[in-house]
Amino acid sequence: MVTKTKTTKTAKTPKAPKAVSAKKAAAKKIMPASSAGKPAAKQPASTRGDKSTRGGEEAPRLRIRVRAYENKILDASVKQIMDTALRHNAKIVGPVPLPTETKKYTVNRSPFIYKNSREQFEIRIHKRMLDILNPDQKTIESLTNLNLPSGVDIEVTMK
Repeated sequence: MVTKTKTTKTAKTPKAPKAVSAKKAAAKKIMPASSAGKPAAKQPASTRGDKSTRGGEEAPRLRIRVRAYENKILDASVKQIMDTALRHNAKIVGPVPLPTETKKYTVNRSPFIYKNSREQFEIRIHKRMLDILNPDQKTIESLTNLNLPSGVDIEVTMK
């Protein structure tokens, strides 16, 4: 003979809170009470490392942006620009690689029966940026007289 046993559910007791691990405690940043709620003090321009200054104003610089479809030609032109600037003892920041711009085009292979068959093409534009700090007249003149390969686009701004 088989007998059924009746089971009853017992009420669960609430669990104690877990101890916070050392990694999680270190990950939380706790601000001291003296600086809580106050904005960070702004440093004077002469002590900041992000801008070169001269007499309280920003030093002049040439910002050169170079763009090309082929990255090897682009790198060769950037090296040529850097060599020219270094020959005249100019200080260079960069080259900084900027994000590659990708343009995608979709084209129908056939206009009639096989209309759903398509081809996709893409063009990649590689970019680099250079900063030349405190350029003198000889540096600017030698940079304007550079012969760079075709397909390289240069944008120069003075800041």
